[in-house]
Amino acid sequence: MSSVLVTGTSSGIGLQTALALARAGHHVIATMRNPAGAPELEAMARAEGLPIDIRALDVDSNESVASCFAAIPGPLDVLVNNAGLGPHGSVEEVPLEVFRAVMETNYFGAVRCIKAVLPRMRAAGSGCIINVSSVSGRIVASPLGPYAASKFALEAISEALAGEVKAFNIRVAIVEPGIQDTKMAHGIEQGGTSIYPQSRRFGGLFRAALSHPIPPTVTAGVILDIVESGTWQLRHTAGADAAPFLAWRASMTDEQWVELNALEDDAWYERMQNELGVDARVAPPAPPAV
Repeated sequence: MSSVLVTGTSSGIGLQTALALARAGHHVIATMRNPAGAPELEAMARAEGLPIDIRALDVDSNESVASCFAAIPGPLDVLVNNAGLGPHGSVEEVPLEVFRAVMETNYFGAVRCIKAVLPRMRAAGSGCIINVSSVSGRIVASPLGPYAASKFALEAISEALAGEVKAFNIRVAIVEPGIQDTKMAHGIEQGGTSIYPQSRRFGGLFRAALSHPIPPTVTAGVILDIVESGTWQLRHTAGADAAPFLAWRASMTDEQWVELNALEDDAWYERMQNELGVDARVAPPAPPAV
């Protein structure tokens, strides 16, 4: 069984990945910024007697990453870079500090952890690095520009890394979930106010998708399979909607994609219905009764 470090395990994909790996018998080092503020994983691990060691790790901090990795004894076979932020909004309206924050966590945070683990994996002559990206690492449309930019960067560095480390018997894999039942997805579902229509329209698209939610356990299962199968495949979709989303985008030229996203509301909604079978006009949830 492998020793696996997973980042961002307080909820969603990270939490479910830690559970799936531990239930399969792997020793999991589950990390998050503030373990005391997210006790769910610890409670589940204790109740099931799972081999999960929960530790504090802030991937934005050089000192935190160095300290955490230095304190892990013995081999570290697998790194799963999952910690991430999911801001959304138009390029004009999202503050610059938010652009910086999402790159710091989603891209530089993964790079920090990769640099911390590579010497150990090279010395062992084996290892596996799994970077959790998104279909937004290959498809970008407003209001997901800031998030997609970080995932495009993560995919680029993953592809470069894969070529560098294969000679040392270190595998690199990119996981690309579609729309899944996570806090980030529900945040986009709310839409929000904007001078641009895409936030509202994408909110409807996400609401429609989340009416038949794909749970984060699906991505956890993909990650478990990568760990155990020994595959050298670079990219892996996660969720029944992920591959169709990618194929849909690939069916258009760049100019056609831009035109699609610039359509007036009625024409855009009709395209979503005709091409994806999604009624993105779904109304937002009613406010709670007072």
